[in-house]
Amino acid sequence: MHCCMDGPRCGPFCFPGLTMSLFSRLSLPVLAAFFALYVIWGSTYFAIRVGVAEWPPLMMAGTRFLLAGLALTVWCRFRQLPWPDARQWGGAALLGVLMPAIGNGLVTVAEKEVSSGVAALMVATVPLFTTLFARLFGQKTHPRAWAGIALGFVGILILNQGSNLSASPGGALLLVLACLGWALGSAISKRVPQPGGMMSSAAMMLTGGVALLVASMAMGERLTTMPGLAGWGALLYLVVFGSIIAYTAYLYLLATVSPSAATSYAYVNPVIAVLLGIALLGEQVGVQEWMGMVVIVSAVVLIAWKR
Repeated sequence: MHCCMDGPRCGPFCFPGLTMSLFSRLSLPVLAAFFALYVIWGSTYFAIRVGVAEWPPLMMAGTRFLLAGLALTVWCRFRQLPWPDARQWGGAALLGVLMPAIGNGLVTVAEKEVSSGVAALMVATVPLFTTLFARLFGQKTHPRAWAGIALGFVGILILNQGSNLSASPGGALLLVLACLGWALGSAISKRVPQPGGMMSSAAMMLTGGVALLVASMAMGERLTTMPGLAGWGALLYLVVFGSIIAYTAYLYLLATVSPSAATSYAYVNPVIAVLLGIALLGEQVGVQEWMGMVVIVSAVVLIAWKR
């Protein structure tokens, strides 16, 4: 999942670019963590596209988050982090349904019909929806943010004129609903009780994974044939790299550099996803898609701009 499609506790205005404080801390671990966010999270759209060719989409997404959540839970208990109480489980379950389940699950379903690059471009609009939800919850919205929202929706319209989404209105609708789910979870993440530290990510993944697997059974998904090497490789990549490593890197950066620097991946992931889709999957990206990418990324920058 991923403009903030694979990060917990993402606030509505945490998307500005790199700050000068970052450059004074470019140690090897920091560089490795940024590589994880920029390249790994950007490549998860490619891995999803490969995986859904062999897995039922909801089943794959649910298995991904359940396995990653279990691994993180074992690690947290090994580090003797406290077990969540009932209220914290409730808050984590709400965010798990909104973010991993709806946010990432619907992206996974959409990628059965929509290219990985275009899916990433649509997901880049999450800050627009997050800003709108934050306004509904009483947070003041700067006129510049309203201009960014308007520009972002122009980008969505341009994106939908391209051959990818115009040929799949169902896929476009799923991507919009995914963005709405992740944005709502982002907007309320600081208002609901959650476990501390990495246990928050573990609980969200566990509950989101269970919700996705229940939805998979309800939709009647079945494995007609066992996935091949590519299908298992995509799932393993999403579990280990897309979830466990990238989440850990994100939490490390939040504790090491400014939040604005830690969340600057929002600008980079769509570009990485588009380039990987073109290079490795032979996906076609037309003029409308490129124009939409420029407009959407510009809108995100405008919303997050700090003097």
